[in-house]
Amino acid sequence: MIPRYSSPKMSAIWSMENRYETWLKIEILVCEAMAERGAVPPEALRTIKERASFDVARIEEIEATTKHDVIAFLTNVSERVGDAARYIHLGLTSSDILDTSFSLLLREAADLLLDDLDLLIEAIRKKALEHKRTVMIGRTHGIHAEPITFGLKLAVWYQEMKRNRERLIRAREAIGFGKISGAVGTYSFIDPAVEAYVLEKTGLKGEGASSQIIQRDHHGEFFCVLAIIASSLDKFAQEIRLLQRTEVREAEEYFSSGQKGSSAMPHKRNPVLSENVSGLARLMRSYAQAALENIPLWHERDISHSSVERVIGEDATVLLDFMLRRFTALIEDLVVDTERMEENLSITRGVVFSQFILLKLVERGMSREEAYRLTQKTAQEAWFGKKSFQDLLRENREVTALLDPEEIGRVFDYGNFLTHIDYIFAKVFGERP
Repeated sequence: MIPRYSSPKMSAIWSMENRYETWLKIEILVCEAMAERGAVPPEALRTIKERASFDVARIEEIEATTKHDVIAFLTNVSERVGDAARYIHLGLTSSDILDTSFSLLLREAADLLLDDLDLLIEAIRKKALEHKRTVMIGRTHGIHAEPITFGLKLAVWYQEMKRNRERLIRAREAIGFGKISGAVGTYSFIDPAVEAYVLEKTGLKGEGASSQIIQRDHHGEFFCVLAIIASSLDKFAQEIRLLQRTEVREAEEYFSSGQKGSSAMPHKRNPVLSENVSGLARLMRSYAQAALENIPLWHERDISHSSVERVIGEDATVLLDFMLRRFTALIEDLVVDTERMEENLSITRGVVFSQFILLKLVERGMSREEAYRLTQKTAQEAWFGKKSFQDLLRENREVTALLDPEEIGRVFDYGNFLTHIDYIFAKVFGERP
């Protein structure tokens, strides 16, 4: 069973402890690279690597005075390292550390989200195969169209989530950039080889040219992909909400023992998990919008993006982690009412077979226009009357002049709609048709 809450690992990524640990890792890698070039004495590097550490509470205390988080961090590290600390952060600007570490954190978060996606994709696959031949009505414009299977509906979701996984892999690459090029990206006080060393050690890529920051189109792409994934979950959740409506009641969220649906109405069984997912997707789309707003900054940079990213980096990844895990559990526990699906198929008295009749009449020589007119007229009589579509067809002389009663009867078989279901599932899941 999938946990109903976001992963502690995801929350840990964004802890202040881990953020500062990532900053420190980058600072030490810079010192290593500079030591290789003689800019940091070997004994100083040893001291830095042995003593460099930090205390979150102390950093917060210093920041209360400095009003600058990176300076507070460096001050605290210097307190622990001693004289060798003068070699830390040489030639760097805050964004070298902040932006490079942000990329590492987002990439780490993406790895967890990929794991979440794998769990959801597998849950959808299992449920789709289980209901491969569970016939239900397909709806267009909210109106009965023609029969499908519940498994087919889920196969569509499966493919979409597979595409979302591919998108996230690409987004992980898109965000995988770092920079150690100084105040405005000119390497004026830092050897470009230092950046190359840090990027190699962290597995990040470098820009051909950068300003003081990594350009925010990378981040815009990343957060847009997260919003697309959330919107897919919103789409699926909305479908479950529609199927759970009292008038439909073909599928519903699992309602556990002791669960309550309303403080006033004891009978209520509400799709609260799906509604929760739909609501949270709105937040996810707003984070994408905020990330896009961060792309246009003043000149070589301003700081208007910083406050935004302090919110959306953590919130978007933690939230999507929660949404994916919640929806996976929802799919695993989903209650599918096959009898209700069968009942709903028949409420329009067989008119869902109208296309079969239309094509049969055309095959027997009737013009398509005349066949459409005749079929539509008969179908509407069934829809609003008391007799079934099949009975009305058998009573219609224009129809029986071309189709005998047995032939009409053979049309009214839901299996006719499933002729190629094996073919579809073979394409989607790799099964043999």
